[in-house]
Amino acid sequence: MFRLLPNAIFCCSSIVFFVPAHAFSQAPFYEGKTITIIRSSAPGSVGDMRTRALIPFLRKHIPGNPTVVIQYMAGGGGRKAANYIYGSVRPDGLTIGSMSSSVVANAILGETGVEYDIDKLIFIGAPMIGSSWVFVTRSGAGFASLEELRSRSDVRVGSQTVGHVTHIVARLFAYLMGLKDSRFVTGYSGPELDLAMIRGELDARANNAEPAIKRYRDWISKGLVKFHALFEIRKGEARHPLFAQLPELESFAESANERKLVAMYRAFSLVGTAFVLPPGTSMERAQILNDAMRKALRDADFYKEYEKLVGEEPVPLMPEEQKKAIKEIPRETVIVNLMKRLAGPGPLPPR
Repeated sequence: MFRLLPNAIFCCSSIVFFVPAHAFSQAPFYEGKTITIIRSSAPGSVGDMRTRALIPFLRKHIPGNPTVVIQYMAGGGGRKAANYIYGSVRPDGLTIGSMSSSVVANAILGETGVEYDIDKLIFIGAPMIGSSWVFVTRSGAGFASLEELRSRSDVRVGSQTVGHVTHIVARLFAYLMGLKDSRFVTGYSGPELDLAMIRGELDARANNAEPAIKRYRDWISKGLVKFHALFEIRKGEARHPLFAQLPELESFAESANERKLVAMYRAFSLVGTAFVLPPGTSMERAQILNDAMRKALRDADFYKEYEKLVGEEPVPLMPEEQKKAIKEIPRETVIVNLMKRLAGPGPLPPR
């Protein structure tokens, strides 16, 4: 009759005792959970549509396929939602912020009402970065070349309101291109800016590059507008043939500080519709969401859904590129103060 020796009995029992816990099946953390996305705008905004387009694919690629809901928290140009994510949310991986790019600019420029530390928020990517910009004039104003544009001291440059992106970028172009004593005229909506320019009320404006091609299609064919310079947000990307020969804004910079100024605003725009986690979120859960974001932003069906819902092609930003852009933003006081002056209502600062 076969009998187990004492040592053999010990070995067999040891095998059972030392089976590691992870060898047994375990449900993913997010299974059966609900993720709340805090959107820093009202329903129906472009940022809201971008967020809605991404949500099904983010959910698809999170192990456990949690429920995802949106909570709207408009206010303070995104500061209300960012403050909430930073100071009031449990860092359990179940609350994600969906912010406009102003979440970074407001913090770097030290705007009032900012109660969050931009370097402690955890950025996990964006479905859309900011668009590149062009500086455009109406042909009837007589600016056939950059030299003619620089020689005039009465160029009327239109924008929406002081501090609006159309105002800041227009002044950034004018400052670096060396326009003398330009008049910055505010109070227009986006469509009104174009009409005012064609009617002769304005001479120039800054406009998003790709949308400008669609918007000005007829005017371009009739020679009613002229493009003078391009501000690339993601440097080195393929240009539309219409912009192929335009000088890039950074080429006008004459000093290290001016190059840093361009880099600062480029980073502000590059951050895009940013998805963020509160400080203290565990590395494990942050990594799950980072991985899910990467997969969602590469999902071919996401591109189709995004274009159908938002009406534009997505230009996504992966988590690592977003974090790198924020880390490398120039933060010297002299650059911050220069950017603030450009964003304000006064005359352009001297060079």
